[in-house]
Amino acid sequence: MDLVCRFQRYMQETLDVSVDNKVLLAVSGGRDSMLMAHLFIVTGYPCVIAHCNFHLREVDADLDEQLVREFAEQNKVPFFARHFQTDDYAKQYGMSTQMAARELRYAWFEELRVQQGADWIAIAQHQDDHIETVLLNLTRGTGLQGLQGILPKRGNIIRPLLFLSSEEVTTSITELQIPFRDDKSNFSTKYARNKVRLEIIPKFRSISPEFDNIMRENIVHFQEAYDLLQSFVLPIREKLFVSEDSLIRINKSKLQPYLHQLPLLFELFKPYDFSKNVLADMREHWNGESGKIFHSPQYELLLDRDDIWLKAKSEKHFSGPAIEIQTSTSFFSFANKLFEISIGGNTSICPSENVLQIDFEKLQFPLTLRFWEEGDYFYPLGMEGKSKKVSDYFIQKKIGRYAKKTIPILINGNGDIVWIVNYRADNRYRITKSTKKVFTLVCK
Repeated sequence: MDLVCRFQRYMQETLDVSVDNKVLLAVSGGRDSMLMAHLFIVTGYPCVIAHCNFHLREVDADLDEQLVREFAEQNKVPFFARHFQTDDYAKQYGMSTQMAARELRYAWFEELRVQQGADWIAIAQHQDDHIETVLLNLTRGTGLQGLQGILPKRGNIIRPLLFLSSEEVTTSITELQIPFRDDKSNFSTKYARNKVRLEIIPKFRSISPEFDNIMRENIVHFQEAYDLLQSFVLPIREKLFVSEDSLIRINKSKLQPYLHQLPLLFELFKPYDFSKNVLADMREHWNGESGKIFHSPQYELLLDRDDIWLKAKSEKHFSGPAIEIQTSTSFFSFANKLFEISIGGNTSICPSENVLQIDFEKLQFPLTLRFWEEGDYFYPLGMEGKSKKVSDYFIQKKIGRYAKKTIPILINGNGDIVWIVNYRADNRYRITKSTKKVFTLVCK
């Protein structure tokens, strides 16, 4: 089967990409990406070419851009280039140059994909890249997930050359006389990936001439093993990890049966990057005082009384100034909730937690809507003459430390709490036989 037929078959059967899908091609000017661009053009896929100039190789970087630009113009393919000050970005955010380049290019590719209405972003990685990635991941301790290597498709990103070896790429580009430029940095062992490619893999091949085929078979086995593991773990995670606004709640009693199996616990929390040591520490504090917090690079986990609360560190809870509500107000929003006010003479009660109905004449405007503060207390509806701290009410309702910070509280102009929104009204403002006008507030 010739190269073009193999490419079309891989695109349709493995990647499930339709011939009318628009594809953004990431083209550096190297042999891999230039071959990929050629294959997309000759097979008639609608595409655009995107080129990143990272300004890391002085004049060579500009020559790469010129080559790709001319290739695009000759083939009448829309061309886009973006220039990055990569070293400055790396220093600013304290990361390696390679990581900075990766972050910059993928962010721009996605921005351009949306702008151009493309369905996919195509990256020109081949089978040798696949093997290199697995060997690198072995040194990084990524576990079974990292041993899957490079996935053919992830999100909007596809890798259309994973059916080819590096040798096949070189042979094809020579036979087809496709122009390309070699990046000299690819031949330097300064970078870990190059060391694997230039020094380690050749030694494996000298030990076993079938090394590449064996590794490809191993990668398939790793992928199958990982898929099998996930088929067991995912239903458990979906059952236990309950999304509530910006938080994830995990009931401790439901997680308890899995607590003694640290490898399983590790897999359950794997998407949130908690290490085994941190999870083991969490187990040690399982029956201790509530409020202990455990950290991963991007998440924190709160061990509460009956639940575990998980949230992203970058996630900001609803905050900001309190808002005032006038008698003329009809609609307003607060904490991602929409509120509607009505005032009328109908004193019939609608028994719903998201509807407040109180005596209008007892209110002093403006009212205020804010979040819980230390020392807040109210008189719960139905408890005549008995006050209760709002913090104690939250404990009684089993509202966790994070969740209580997201609950709006309605305050009368005299400072009284009128309503813990969607939970409990204050008894002092209830509708009575003498009520003539009803203030209704609906939280939608």
